[in-house]
Amino acid sequence: MKNFTKTLVLAAFILAVAGVVRAEDSVVGKWKAQFESQIGVQKYTFEFKADGPNITGRAIGERDSGTNDVALTEIKINQDEISFLEPLKIQDNEVQVEYKGKVAGDELKLHRKVGDFAEYDIVAKRVKATDATSEAKAAATTETNSPPAKP
Repeated sequence: MKNFTKTLVLAAFILAVAGVVRAEDSVVGKWKAQFESQIGVQKYTFEFKADGPNITGRAIGERDSGTNDVALTEIKINQDEISFLEPLKIQDNEVQVEYKGKVAGDELKLHRKVGDFAEYDIVAKRVKATDATSEAKAAATTETNSPPAKP
C-alpha cells in the first residue's frame, strides 16, 4: 500500500509539473495584425522567441511608404499581460511605439501608442503552423519563374 501511495503521489506531481505552462511560452510564435491608421493600412507581423529565460521579438511592418523590420525592446510579460516597445524612425525622428495588451488564446489584443501622434487598438492573430507552411509554399510559388516554353 505504501508503494501504491508513493507511486500515486509521484504521478500526480509529474502531471502537475508537466501541465505548468510558463506565461512567456504563451506568446512565443508569429502573430499577424492589419489595421487602418493615419498613414493608411498597415500590416504587421510580430515574432516572439524564447531565449532561455528571456523573450526576444521582432516587428515587421508593411505600409504604403515601405517596410520596416525592427527588434522589439523592453518586452515584459506578467501572466496574460504583455508590453513592449517598437523603436521607429519617422522622417529622421526616433519614435517609440508603445504596446500594452493581453494574450487571449490565439489573439493578442494590443493598445498601440505612436509617440504623441496616434493611438489604436489592434488585434494580432497567432499564425498557426499550417498557416505558416501555406504562406511559405505560396511565396515559393510566386517567386519561382517557370522556364520559357519550348517552340
